[in-house]
Amino acid sequence: MYSFSALRPLLAIILLATASCAIFHRHHDTPAAVTEPVRTTDSPTPPTAARDLADAMTTVLHLRPDQTTKVRQVLAATVEQVNAARKQYPAQSPQLNAALAHINASSDKQLRQILGPATYQQLKAKQPQIQAEMLHH
Repeated sequence: MYSFSALRPLLAIILLATASCAIFHRHHDTPAAVTEPVRTTDSPTPPTAARDLADAMTTVLHLRPDQTTKVRQVLAATVEQVNAARKQYPAQSPQLNAALAHINASSDKQLRQILGPATYQQLKAKQPQIQAEMLHH
């Protein structure tokens, strides 16, 4: 598993939630015999993780539609960058941890600008609630 000590909680939410998906997660519109592949900590983060996190943030923080759109864009770019870093560097390497920390700092700065000071503070305070909301999607 990655060392999250260098990462801010928001990126950790994305990585942990997507790495801990159920092994046999059935979709309502697929036959019972079809299952999702087993996800490991080295698996790419699915693009849907950005959407799910943005939706959870919207629900918990009561974001405006324009904020939600911008947050989705930032989180989608973050997921792409995280996946690229995972391909480029060995798992649990100092290089990967440094790359993830850099990606997270950039994402965090963008989110702070989009949300404004008050909502950004709510984001930090309500991260457990946001994570719980995300896992229910």
